[in-house]
Amino acid sequence: MPLNLPEGKRLAISVGADFDAHSVWHGTFRSVSQTDLSRGEFGAMVGVPRLLNTLAQRGITTTWCIPTHTIQTFRPQVDAIVEHGHEIAAHGVYHEYVPKLELDEERRLLELQLRQHEELLGRRPQGYRSPALDVTPVTLDLLAELDFEWDSSLMGRDVTPYRPRMVEKIDFEQGNTFGPPSRVLELPVSWTLDDFPELETFKGNALMQSADALLRRWTDTFNFAYERCPGGMLAFIVHPQTIGRPANLLMLERFLDHVATHDGVWFATLTQIFECWSDSEPGPVKSSQEDHPFPM
Repeated sequence: MPLNLPEGKRLAISVGADFDAHSVWHGTFRSVSQTDLSRGEFGAMVGVPRLLNTLAQRGITTTWCIPTHTIQTFRPQVDAIVEHGHEIAAHGVYHEYVPKLELDEERRLLELQLRQHEELLGRRPQGYRSPALDVTPVTLDLLAELDFEWDSSLMGRDVTPYRPRMVEKIDFEQGNTFGPPSRVLELPVSWTLDDFPELETFKGNALMQSADALLRRWTDTFNFAYERCPGGMLAFIVHPQTIGRPANLLMLERFLDHVATHDGVWFATLTQIFECWSDSEPGPVKSSQEDHPFPM
């Protein structure tokens, strides 16, 4: 269902940053390569200032999902993010790959990152994004137990928040069985709206997209949502070590400038979008064209 957006707004846009720095190489790729770590350092020392400048020039406040390992390793850069007025959300301790965790370890790391956010930043995060955008069957239950309000890791919708259901039973012949809706609201994401898998390059990897190809995909996605999905949202994800490279940053700026030419666009934090959600049906949202059915 549509969001209850502020008066005059028709589409909420989050262009949030996952500031992983070293931790993505430690946690997801199991790497201690000095070259890989230098890429994370580039994200902190070069990418963060460039991205903060790009956002500040356009008056955009957003959500930065930051592992607590990054907060401790690159504290001045995190302080700069806070000073610019951005929201900080939970994103693991060391960018741990959650599906490989046993229940007790997943719980321990969630509790540890909450304590570290409170100790290091003076407040607990309201939302969570799983490192590598992957969860276990119990992740959402743990988030609800620990009083998180929203998650932004799953892909069961594209332009509207929803209450996700975990698949409790997989049966290839009789169909799968869902559990009950989560108490945690899902603010959906997509790999296609994430810069890292599209624009990063690795040894022997020939799959890297051009920045122009990603710009076309993001622009088409935005245009579709703006015209056909009033009252919706889109969550784009950028990484300082990726988007901070010159060609990629210019791509992002072109995209933001295109979005800004449209009336009724609201650049928001993920918590601001969460606060626009109601489980009851809101009033109608005026379309700029014909009335379109809101896609479920």
